[in-house]
Amino acid sequence: MKLRRQLAGDNPVSEAVIRYVASALLAVVVISVLGLWLLRRAGEAEAIRDAKDQTGIAAHGSVEPALSDGLLRGEATSIAAVDRAVQERVLSDDSIARVKIWNRSGRIVYSDEPQLIGKRYPMSPHDRAEFEAVKPEAEVSDLSKPENRFERGFGRLLEVYLPIQTPTGTPLRYETYYRSSFISARGRRIFRELVPVMLGALILLALVQLPAAWQLAKRIQRGQKDRERLLTQAIEASDTERRRIARDLHDGVVQDLAAVSYSLAGAAEGAPHPYDAELREAAAETRHGIGQLRTLLVEIYPPELHRAGLAAALADLLGAAEGRGLETELEVEPDLRLDRDTEGLFFRVTQEAVRNANKHAAAKHLAVNVSPTRLVVEDDGHGFDPGAVQADGHFGLRMLEDVVREAGGTLEIDSAPGKGTRVTVEVES
Repeated sequence: MKLRRQLAGDNPVSEAVIRYVASALLAVVVISVLGLWLLRRAGEAEAIRDAKDQTGIAAHGSVEPALSDGLLRGEATSIAAVDRAVQERVLSDDSIARVKIWNRSGRIVYSDEPQLIGKRYPMSPHDRAEFEAVKPEAEVSDLSKPENRFERGFGRLLEVYLPIQTPTGTPLRYETYYRSSFISARGRRIFRELVPVMLGALILLALVQLPAAWQLAKRIQRGQKDRERLLTQAIEASDTERRRIARDLHDGVVQDLAAVSYSLAGAAEGAPHPYDAELREAAAETRHGIGQLRTLLVEIYPPELHRAGLAAALADLLGAAEGRGLETELEVEPDLRLDRDTEGLFFRVTQEAVRNANKHAAAKHLAVNVSPTRLVVEDDGHGFDPGAVQADGHFGLRMLEDVVREAGGTLEIDSAPGKGTRVTVEVES
């Protein structure tokens, strides 16, 4: 598994604002699509309501007053009176394609299509119940029915019907067939009226929240900078404290032990047997302890890092690791010249990688390769899952990331359980 992070050149504020704008645009698109669908449904519903109202007004206000019982007997004068009312007051609306009037027996007593007048068609119980309805009903017309054969050329039609009566109280059913353009026109009207308002409100809401998103991103950025500043101070304080401890050990304990070693060696020269051997052994043990302290001093603070160069400091660091049984290999590009920040970064990363190889990975071999813009530290230890370690909040890994970020570099950790670990740091030349 590979974990790679670009730790330089990030702009949290710009990224946060871009993410907000993108999410806001996505929300506007999604809500707009949903809104358009709802508006279309609302337009159809309003068109049907308008058709019902319009049909009720025409039926009771224009057609019903023109009815007579002669229409039931098929008298021409009665049919003409109804036709005149329909032509002048109903079909003057281009959205209406057909008008029919039925009696209970299923006979069409009037239609603006003369060929339908007098024709009888079977009626279902539902059709008969419509003669007792209280308010207009509407449905999409079934053009496959034989009584609708003359309407097939009009395309999709909305059929609205309601009961009416002759002057003597005979119930009839009045039907009006509306063209699909009637519904689409109502839908377009609602679209024109409401869509600009809806989109304007969504965009205004997004724009109103944009300053808040900007301020939040700025606060996050300030928090990030404060964290980085504190980390820098902690690293500098750590360096200062390591230098102080190294100086105190070197100038104090190490010098005192060196003096003790010399004193023991001198005393062994004049001491009688067997005390001379014991004194020489004590002097040797003291010198061994001094060597271990000096190895520790190299790990605490490498004195050769900025004086003799990174290669010498890494050699001292790997020499101390070899003292613990780790086989090491160091490859440094000839005549390598690095600035102080890059030297410090490469040394810290190598130091952490060596520490992990010794302490956690049980590695037997570790190789370090250094070039002007790249550091690679690879071991053959147990390895680990970088993703799982990230989720657990591993401090050493977070510290490496923060240190590399501060230096403006890129950190890559390539590892897997049982396959060792490879740590790569790249910096700009």
